[in-house]
Amino acid sequence: MSDHYSSSQGAAPDHITLSVLDLAPINAGATASDALRNSLDLAQHAEKWGYNRYWVAEHHNMPGIASSATSVVIGYLAGGTSTIRVGSGGIMLPNHAPLVIAEQFGTLESLYPGRIDLGLGRAPGSDRRTTQALRRDINSGEDFPELLDELTRFFDASSTSYHAPVRAVPGEGLSIPIWLLGSSDFSARLAAQKGLPFAFAGHFSPDYTQRALRIYREYFTPSDVLKEPYAMLGVNAIAADTDEEAEWLSTTMQQQFLNIIRGRTGQIQPPADMRGKWSEYEQAAVEKQLRSTIKGGPETIKKGLEQYVADTGVNELIITSMIYDHQARLRSYEIISEAAGIRKSVQSL
Repeated sequence: MSDHYSSSQGAAPDHITLSVLDLAPINAGATASDALRNSLDLAQHAEKWGYNRYWVAEHHNMPGIASSATSVVIGYLAGGTSTIRVGSGGIMLPNHAPLVIAEQFGTLESLYPGRIDLGLGRAPGSDRRTTQALRRDINSGEDFPELLDELTRFFDASSTSYHAPVRAVPGEGLSIPIWLLGSSDFSARLAAQKGLPFAFAGHFSPDYTQRALRIYREYFTPSDVLKEPYAMLGVNAIAADTDEEAEWLSTTMQQQFLNIIRGRTGQIQPPADMRGKWSEYEQAAVEKQLRSTIKGGPETIKKGLEQYVADTGVNELIITSMIYDHQARLRSYEIISEAAGIRKSVQSL
């Protein structure tokens, strides 16, 4: 298996391989500048704590998310770190011309060789009107397999020549790991067919997790990239020094998902007493959506992570922690790293 997919941190074999998924959340009363500086700070800590990779996600028209220009953010984070892999979780390929993505990630790989991941999705990353502004054709995305093939050809020097009419420079000939991302079984099947690594959005699509992973493994075809399946799973995790504190911190994420159910957008809200904030139906819907969340103090987190890996058999977990206070967010990732065995020291950085 390529080193692109195994842990780059040299951790012990009994560890759980962990990565970070970041949306560069913009807190209420803060700015995108604040959010991006916090993301760099978290990436620098994650690198020291033994996390394998740090991915940022493409979303648009969302006042609480600052990672819309994903390639730009990746360059900022990679420039402020030195060893952790940095990439997209993901780039929504139908929003872009494949040549543009090949050039952008070819540039990133040229600047930060051996550290860049290209995770690809096919959803728009926003609402219908924003999709229209991004793609012009509201029905685009159905040609995702063809767009993927076009993108990979731009990286493949063997399929081009100096006489080719269109070439990706930088990009051509560079080894940039491509991942397929999904929240259903579509990308699971395509990743299996192409012999590519697969990352499933278990943090917001828990109903399809086991089905997607089963399909990916069952239909996997070995390739020059991978000889056997490699699956990473997104998971919401909120850690604190006590179970009670983690429960309190998790109300920020509950408010975020409540707004999604209500069709609203906004900045990230501080923890709050949820009594009276939602109807019984809304509470049930949010709790169903977040039922796979791992939250609690150190021992609760350790057991939750171990059980999640045992239940799913994934190679890697990519953790998203939607926590309002930046210091509490850092502490959450620190506790998680210790619980997973990727960071042995509890000394504060």
